[in-house]
Amino acid sequence: METAHAADSARQTLLNVVSLSDLRGHARDELLNAHDRAWQWLAGSGTWLDGATRIALAAEARNAAGCSLCQARKDALSPLGVSGAHDTLGVLTSAETDAVHRIATDAGRLSESWLNGLFDKGLNEGAYIEIAGIVAMTLMMDAFSRAVGAEPAVSPEQGEGRPTGYRPPGARKTDAWVAVVRMEDVVESDGALYGGSAGGVHQALSLVPDSKRAFWALGEPHYIPMTEIRNVDTKARAISRAQIEILAGRTSALHQCVY
Repeated sequence: METAHAADSARQTLLNVVSLSDLRGHARDELLNAHDRAWQWLAGSGTWLDGATRIALAAEARNAAGCSLCQARKDALSPLGVSGAHDTLGVLTSAETDAVHRIATDAGRLSESWLNGLFDKGLNEGAYIEIAGIVAMTLMMDAFSRAVGAEPAVSPEQGEGRPTGYRPPGARKTDAWVAVVRMEDVVESDGALYGGSAGGVHQALSLVPDSKRAFWALGEPHYIPMTEIRNVDTKARAISRAQIEILAGRTSALHQCVY
């Protein structure tokens, strides 16, 4: 513990970071600008959820880390074996809260029956996908902040607008728990969804095209551009592709990501 604390202190002294803005000149502008755009997007109205709800989702995703029920479930052989109530901020519905907490704390053990239970409580497919994207984006940004010793970003004020309720006409349920939009089913009203390929990880949020685009607009600067995904000798980053994948693989293993 003392060694870890010393390492943290040394890192923070070296970077002298309080907020992400302190990284200007030390980190890629592309990466820092992606964080700014992501927070502004998150605070606005989405496809199924308004700005106030989306901000509350981000706050609940942060709050989930201290939830005693989530910790007990994570320690249990099966999360279904532990009942109780979440430690919640009290803004979201019970279905929204459970979706946020489970995705944020134990995503590796979600199940289709659990998801169908949320639908039975009134959550629709599109709202679930929008929630999943917001939770993933919030945790991604907060993890980066922690890694550089910065304070988590403060959510911006609620943006204007109303949810559009747009559902891609070509969305259909195939081998996933929710409907997705395959490349051959994309229509003009969906907007740009895919580049040269549409693997499962790219289809995951496609039921809500705006969420899919926002997630990858944030995700690519943390990883590599999708145009470089098959280039083992990419020079897109300061470290090699092999080094990138060692870090990515270890992180995935720690988070029990089966992808």
